[in-house]
Amino acid sequence: MKVNQPSKFIYTYIHHPDEYELRRMEMRALFGYDTEDNYIISERCIDPSRSPFMEDRLEVFYEANSIEELEQLVKELTIHGNTYKVVCLNKMDIGKTKKIHHPERRKIERQIGLSINGEPDLNNPSIIFGLLNINGRWYFGKATKAQSIWRKHLHKPSSYSTALSTRVARAIVNIAIPEPTGIRAIDPCCGIGTVLIEALSMNVDIVGRDISPFVCMGARKNIAYFGYETTVTKGSIADVAEHYDVAIVDLPYNIYSHLSLEEEYNIIRHARRIADRVLFVAIKPIEDLVQKAGFEIKDHAVAKKSNFIRHILLCE
Repeated sequence: MKVNQPSKFIYTYIHHPDEYELRRMEMRALFGYDTEDNYIISERCIDPSRSPFMEDRLEVFYEANSIEELEQLVKELTIHGNTYKVVCLNKMDIGKTKKIHHPERRKIERQIGLSINGEPDLNNPSIIFGLLNINGRWYFGKATKAQSIWRKHLHKPSSYSTALSTRVARAIVNIAIPEPTGIRAIDPCCGIGTVLIEALSMNVDIVGRDISPFVCMGARKNIAYFGYETTVTKGSIADVAEHYDVAIVDLPYNIYSHLSLEEEYNIIRHARRIADRVLFVAIKPIEDLVQKAGFEIKDHAVAKKSNFIRHILLCE
């Protein structure tokens, strides 16, 4: 199979209204800009399974103004030694482009699939090609479906009700650490390890810490349950001596007690000391405290979980 190196990637997104702001914040971190639509076009190649909001990635080989024009272009494509399948990705509304219903999608898939010089296999193909129509323009290329890795992490041996959802945890790791290579990170208030597990599943070099020995035990148990490895240390953020590139700090909260302003500020102040870049999660606005500690707020969003509102702040 010979085609020009893809210079354009199209990512489609599932709509989660409670995390709409967070999705756009993740877009800005991964791509440098965001969009109100449920798709984004970029020159960046990102594994769609990284994001808890992505549905598909299309590596664009050809694009055309009509399906007939596209049919002529794909005739140039020859598949050697592999089988293939063509899938139309317009199974939901994409931006302002309405969903293409199942019978029409199958018709288009057959039309394009039979134009390719190769061996089709609808059941177990080596390559899956995607078709996508956006605003009347057709795109064709290699399709990659996102795997919902975060869903596998929902069922932990140890859990508690006010912990971050795995979907939100995965998004904030992407926001805090869009480029994991060479980054050393810490979660100094790690709780049962929700953020740690999502980060470790994306090969982020991260360690955890918590003041509760029982919570630390739960975090270690959860991490081991999913086959990951890292260090979870009992202790306060005030005792952290090493310096990290990034810290992810979910300010401690439970239904029986809240941190005092002084305790919150102490955590924020020490986060400023131990890391160059910090992502804070809080149940109330904390802009005044992070600015008092010397941070500049680079981006922010709000996410919801049941009756909880989470304020997400990216600071440097």
